Amino acid sequence: MESSLQAIKQRFGIIGNDRHLNRSIEKSLRVASTNISVLVTGESGVGKENIPKIIHQLSHRKHANYIAVNCGAIPEGTIDSELFGHEKGAFTGATQTRKGYFEVADGGTIFLDEIGELPLTTQVRLLRVLENGEFIKVGSSKVQQTDVRIVAASNIDMISAIQNNKFREDLYYRLSTIEIHLPPLRERKSDIHLLFRKFASDFAQKYRMPTLRLEDDAVILLENYNWPGNIRQLRNIAEQISVIEKSRHINAALLKGYLPSQNQNLPAIIGEKFKGSEFANEREILYKILFDMRNDITDLKKLTLGLLKDEGSADNIKENQHLIKKLYSGLAPQKSEAAPVEIIHTKETEGYTETHFNHTETIEPTQSLQDNEIEMIKEALNRNSGKRKLAAQELGISERTLYRKIKQFDL
Repeated sequence: MESSLQAIKQRFGIIGNDRHLNRSIEKSLRVASTNISVLVTGESGVGKENIPKIIHQLSHRKHANYIAVNCGAIPEGTIDSELFGHEKGAFTGATQTRKGYFEVADGGTIFLDEIGELPLTTQVRLLRVLENGEFIKVGSSKVQQTDVRIVAASNIDMISAIQNNKFREDLYYRLSTIEIHLPPLRERKSDIHLLFRKFASDFAQKYRMPTLRLEDDAVILLENYNWPGNIRQLRNIAEQISVIEKSRHINAALLKGYLPSQNQNLPAIIGEKFKGSEFANEREILYKILFDMRNDITDLKKLTLGLLKDEGSADNIKENQHLIKKLYSGLAPQKSEAAPVEIIHTKETEGYTETHFNHTETIEPTQSLQDNEIEMIKEALNRNSGKRKLAAQELGISERTLYRKIKQFDL
């Protein structure tokens, strides 16, 4: 069995002696002669596409068609047509009858990569093919038969997809009669250097240059890296170094520059250890600013409503003056104790103010509160075509109060 395993690895270009990898290949050899559906699982970049090739080439279907379909790359609106075909005129652009993959691969094998990306409606059609070999073209009512072996692959957690109603449970159990799992590269530490040497040799021949050699510290760094992109990422890094570096001897310091930081995408967490630090202080300042802004808005609302509703009583006038003073004191920039702020009100032409900055700041509204009130009443009356009742409702005051204001301001 071991000699057969090595022969299969050489034939399909599989490198590694990890026991989990060997177990996956052995399962592929055992199921190849059957018609059982197979589900290949594993992270992206681990080489899942090799398993269906092994199964097809070692089966009695090897002389028939082998079709690999990336389900995630086909738009949802056309995937049924791609898989099952369509009749002429079935939809806009269907100018002629077309055979789907299941019809073309009759007697052979279909590899459905990224099976978890299939729409639920397509999953129902696929389940029917698995159960009795039947399918219907898009735009047709005629049932057709096909004898196809399905090997599917996914890099997502299928159980979670089922729980989230993104994948049918009955289809999952149909597909996963035999499940073959390929381990991630970080669990195959002994194979990492072998793979790097193979890639370095291939690129040396491709670009006509000497082969890279890793020093001992670089090998240790390579084997302890997490490899989120698995074999695909390792191959890309080997190619980058082969092309860019003049030196053919690579140490850990040089290699580290090509390995992305393993925690660069992690979110920043402010926990117990940051209490009392600058992070906590900045956060408290932001909270205080937000609370102050909320209080100012509340005061502005109270002031506006008070101006519209009050009867001109001394208490209301006093309260409004207090709110104005509070709001404008919040707008004044903070000065040091040695240079106290003096507010001087100066009136210039057309209601504008001039500010002197000799430790002095002039703050005065460009428009009086009474002018604002008059303007609001005018706008409300204009919007409601002079109807006092509607204008009063919009302003949030009684019609009697609005009438009094109109008379008071001679509007």
